[in-house]
Amino acid sequence: MMRVKNLRALPVLALSLIANIAALRAQEKDAKPADKPAEAAAAPAKEESSVTDHTIRIGGQTIPYKATAATILLKNEKEEPTALVYYTAYTRSDAKDLSQRPISFVYNGGPGSSSVWLHMGSFSPRRVVTVNAGATPPAPYKLAENPQCLLDKTDLVFLDPVGTGFSHAVGKAQDKDFWGVDQDVKSLAQFINTYVSRNTRWNSPKFLIGESYGTFRSAALSNYLQSHDGLYFNGIVLISSVLDLGTISFNPGEDKPYIFYLPSYAATAWYHKVLKDRPDNLSPLLEEARQFAQTEYAGALMKGSKLGETEKSAVAKKLSRYTGLSEEYLIKAHLRVNLPQFMKELQRARGLTTGRLDARFSGWSYDLLGEYAEYDPQDVAITGPFTAAFNNYVRDELKFGQDKVYHTGSDEAGNNWDWKHRGGGENFGFPGSPNVEGDLIQAMLANPHLQVEVENGIYDLATPFFATEYTMEHLGLPEKLQKNIHLQYYDAGHMMYLRDEDLAKLKANIAGFIDGASKQ
Repeated sequence: MMRVKNLRALPVLALSLIANIAALRAQEKDAKPADKPAEAAAAPAKEESSVTDHTIRIGGQTIPYKATAATILLKNEKEEPTALVYYTAYTRSDAKDLSQRPISFVYNGGPGSSSVWLHMGSFSPRRVVTVNAGATPPAPYKLAENPQCLLDKTDLVFLDPVGTGFSHAVGKAQDKDFWGVDQDVKSLAQFINTYVSRNTRWNSPKFLIGESYGTFRSAALSNYLQSHDGLYFNGIVLISSVLDLGTISFNPGEDKPYIFYLPSYAATAWYHKVLKDRPDNLSPLLEEARQFAQTEYAGALMKGSKLGETEKSAVAKKLSRYTGLSEEYLIKAHLRVNLPQFMKELQRARGLTTGRLDARFSGWSYDLLGEYAEYDPQDVAITGPFTAAFNNYVRDELKFGQDKVYHTGSDEAGNNWDWKHRGGGENFGFPGSPNVEGDLIQAMLANPHLQVEVENGIYDLATPFFATEYTMEHLGLPEKLQKNIHLQYYDAGHMMYLRDEDLAKLKANIAGFIDGASKQ
């Protein structure tokens, strides 16, 4: 009986013990110093700015200007900080009436690219010196005053989207929150709106200057700013343009890119002297290639598997004449050679790979049996000089970013881009390749004075000029608005400003465009 009684008491003793232990722990907790510092909160996002004074000589006149290297804080609907966007602004110091002084917002593309390429290569007061159509030797690189700077015509704001340059998300936001067609547009729209308001530029003539994906961005951005914020532009400059990404995407069953690339293939083959019957003049060859591409070649591709062997051989023979590729290779490719294949095959016998951004560039091939190009010779030829030049320049001359890392580009952004887009106009059917033609159409319809200038490099294999011509001729605009679109051509590639002669031509064309669009 005693043993049984003690066993029954065990649960009560156990509960009492647990209660005592809990009380002791509570006393220990209370005995801890009450003034122990809490974990430090993250420092609030803060804008930074560095303003320096300079002069530049352009066309015989000395122009004083301020260079502002700074960040602007973006916020969400709840007024919570979301990102710091870096920009470099060059503004003329002696401008008396800002309503008569144009301002241009300038950016590159990618997506996932900073503005370093246009900044250090085209219109800013300082420009890195590179080798034309070849690899620039390693450091020391030369940074020179740029006589083709646009400051005699417009103030310039070079800006870097979130995740590039010094721009980055803050607070609860992440860089990836800004990686998408519409996300990118909204963030840059907020930046432009803020900049224009802070600097009293609402009444200034305003322009967008974008390159590559930057042209895609400009179409959507101009429409968004006009429709959402009532901020209208005088003009848009599209450098190496693409508004319909389907025109440069070699997807299965889609023949249009092969048609659009043919004239650019012909120009490239002519430049590298691989054509059997190479004419002395390129222009007539390009006209022939355009005509062949949109008639006989397009008709053959449209037949698909119904194309007979006799007709295929006849088309391959003509195709070989324009591209420099062998008839045998073209027949094996079913008359369809995509861009990486062309870059690899054109100069395979020489052990060389042909450039994509600028087909005038060549680089050594590693795998001579490979089917596709392993890299872009133009890209690697300029990355070192541009990166080093800007990193020195922004710190030594602009006095900004001493302890920061400048990201010239972000592969992560490009690889994780959200391509969904709610474009202008009504669409029927299912979503296809990203396309902002509707945005440009809506922007021009709402603002019939909006002028558009399109700069095309003949040797550009990233955004071929024939595809751009097709796009601009198929917007379905009224004739009067169609006349607001102006196409210009250069004997260079995607980044035509790398060639001194073409930079001078580019400067003259854009300067004239800004003058005209500012005085309508």
